[in-house]
Amino acid sequence: MANVMRWRYGDTNPVKLPVDSATVIEIGDLVYLDTDDVKPISGVTYGANLTAAQEAAHDGFLGVAMQASAAGDTNEIRVATSGVFEFDQATATVELGSRVGCDDNAAGDTLLTQQVIAVDGASPQLAIGRCARRTSSATKILVSIKSTVMNDGPQAVA
Repeated sequence: MANVMRWRYGDTNPVKLPVDSATVIEIGDLVYLDTDDVKPISGVTYGANLTAAQEAAHDGFLGVAMQASAAGDTNEIRVATSGVFEFDQATATVELGSRVGCDDNAAGDTLLTQQVIAVDGASPQLAIGRCARRTSSATKILVSIKSTVMNDGPQAVA
């Protein structure tokens, strides 16, 4: 996936963290915190199925990369921990406020860095944010992200 500025509006509450020299991150990538470095969400251990991968991604979800990091770079990059971002999705209708999580590739063995999917509303542990505008048979979705690392991520309704 190419660098795509996905931010649309809202406070991004950015943080800056280093990237390992072997790691490649593009603008618009969903990223997670691995000990003390930023990594693309595709690096999360996939596990038994998409649900397991989504839960692992949620647990370390940091936000959306606002800067790129090429192979060999070790500089810090800026990561948005909140805000509304436009992501790709498989054609779907998603209601305002629905929980959204990371999607996987067609082979079902890797999370995609710039694509999301609606998740079970009763499973906040799978989500990285919520739908910010209803979609109707659309391939793009606005998502209000919420970093698990910085903001405890999407929570269950009390």
